[in-house]
Amino acid sequence: MAEEQDSQEKTEEPTSRKIEKSIEDGQFLTSKEMFVFTSVLMGLMSLVFVSSLFPNFLSIWKSLFIFSIDELDFQKPYLGILKLIKIIIILTLLIGFPLMITSIITQFCVGGGVHFSPKGFSFKGNKINPLTGLKRMFSMQSLMELIKSILKVILLGGISGLVIYFDLINIIHLSERDLYQALKGYVILFPKLTIYLLIVLAFVAIIDFIWQKHSHNEKLKMSIKEVKDEMKETDGSPEVKQKIRKLQSEISQRASQQTSALEDVKDASVIITNPTHFAVALKYEVGEEGAPIILAMGRGMMAEKIMDLGKEKNISIFSSPLLARALYFTGQIGSEISESLYGSVAAILAYIFKVEKGQNLDEPVIEIPNELRFDEYGNKKSEEDTL
Repeated sequence: MAEEQDSQEKTEEPTSRKIEKSIEDGQFLTSKEMFVFTSVLMGLMSLVFVSSLFPNFLSIWKSLFIFSIDELDFQKPYLGILKLIKIIIILTLLIGFPLMITSIITQFCVGGGVHFSPKGFSFKGNKINPLTGLKRMFSMQSLMELIKSILKVILLGGISGLVIYFDLINIIHLSERDLYQALKGYVILFPKLTIYLLIVLAFVAIIDFIWQKHSHNEKLKMSIKEVKDEMKETDGSPEVKQKIRKLQSEISQRASQQTSALEDVKDASVIITNPTHFAVALKYEVGEEGAPIILAMGRGMMAEKIMDLGKEKNISIFSSPLLARALYFTGQIGSEISESLYGSVAAILAYIFKVEKGQNLDEPVIEIPNELRFDEYGNKKSEEDTL
């Protein structure tokens, strides 16, 4: 039992397939605090850019809220609305678009890309399960979120308090100045406070990113059994792989044997063909005991080579598709032909010998037993196909 439990412990790093599957399920690395930091930073930069681009921006915005009868244009009341729409569109392009691009770049840097998963939007019953909800509330993830929130409040509040404390004398004396001088004092204080707060947000974002990366990796870790099961799914079971290797070895040996057998084609008595896809070279010496021997055989390009060699050596070539396939799928190079094919091959040999002696004969009709009728893939033909 102890060994079984150990084997189920998730101690192995996630495989690439595991990571891909988690992304498909909508579980990918992200950092909320990193988005907060980059969005605030880009938002402030956009505001500075807009302010420099439109130095009288406040005046333009103020004009939208004029309710003086003297300054209102009753002839064209829609102009104010059009002006507002124009300003909103400009602000959207100058501030909203950079924020969107910033969010995309942030996700690329944090999670390695922008991922969209339909499964992430699918309904899951465990989300409304009270027990599952309680587990989430008291999980390590929730505890870290609480610690992070408390840390952020303490740091932001503490830094703000320190900045105000060190400038407290100046802030107190602002009440003694006129409005312009007071606002000027606040303008000097605001950038200093903003920079310190951005540093705090960056610090929190880095901590959150490190934690999220660690947490995400821990969730994806696999047990030894899961790794083995995945290897079986992707690469196949060891038994299947062994059979594939054995089959590949047999095919390789057969191809090598067929190639070396080409040298013996010159000694053949006859070559039986498909007429193009299969070729089998047979040798038979009249008066000798035993059946005809297969000297060489092949299909495709190998069959073409056998026929070309046969033509060079003036060896008789006889076309019989069924017999050629039967010899190919039932015979072995260097062995005698199947006993069931003696009659068919004997008829062809007798015809070849008589033709070579000068007799003018019609080609014999070759009969093949039904159980030895194959298609070009080596599958036995049914009785309906042979009719």
